[in-house]
Amino acid sequence: MPTSVFDKTAMVEDALREASKFRSTVTDVVKDGVRTANQQIRRGRYAAEDMFEEAKHTVKRRPVESVALMFAAGVLVGGLLACLALPRRR
Repeated sequence: MPTSVFDKTAMVEDALREASKFRSTVTDVVKDGVRTANQQIRRGRYAAEDMFEEAKHTVKRRPVESVALMFAAGVLVGGLLACLALPRRR
């Protein structure tokens, strides 16, 4: 156990150095995480834009099929919502 002031000072300085290293490591990890998240957001946005453009192109190429598909999807969703909204008989 340290008994002199110099030993305690050395221990405090070591603890401060370790805390500084830890802070630096945490800062680097957080910066990497933020950078990765921004990259993923950008990739997701590009993928969504590509899907939207592809959907527009498909609607232009096959308008009748697109309208029929949207009608069927609307009927299906409407039927599901109607089933959920109706009171259940016991």
